[in-house]
Amino acid sequence: MKKPSAYPRSFSHIGLTVPDIQKAVDFYTGIMGWYVIMEPSTVEEESETAIGKMCIDVFGEGWESFQIAHLATSDGIGIELFSFKESLGKKEAPDFQPFNTGLFHFCVQDPDIEGLVEKIKAAGGKQRMPIREYYPDEKPFRMCYVEDPFGIVFEVYSHSYELTYSSGAYTG
Repeated sequence: MKKPSAYPRSFSHIGLTVPDIQKAVDFYTGIMGWYVIMEPSTVEEESETAIGKMCIDVFGEGWESFQIAHLATSDGIGIELFSFKESLGKKEAPDFQPFNTGLFHFCVQDPDIEGLVEKIKAAGGKQRMPIREYYPDEKPFRMCYVEDPFGIVFEVYSHSYELTYSSGAYTG
């Protein structure tokens, strides 16, 4: 195996745009078990504060205001939820186009995939495929693609990424 030429950076957070900030907080805390770091709040378009300047740098001008909330997973990965005036009340997620360049999905881990998929469906999400085994009769690793109630596609693994793809990582 080739030695990496760069230090492996850790994952900090992912930002998701949702049509209803409180419904998203409720879904991700109630179904995924993530906890709230910062309750939903409003960011106004202005250039007097550091956050105002940063948001203008990122979003340009003319957005007026948006809502934001910060959640975290059990391993400290941040989930940054955004709800813009343009997305309020809309359930339109981008078309699922995994062949285009860009973010395709994120993945969470739960040993009870069946239970989590049922909770997602009961909360208004969707199961996109049957739960599949990666290595039938060899390893107990399973996966499934789902959607949250807002149409955001993500994946559920039964085991860690390293265990799933490392040879010899699991025997038994």
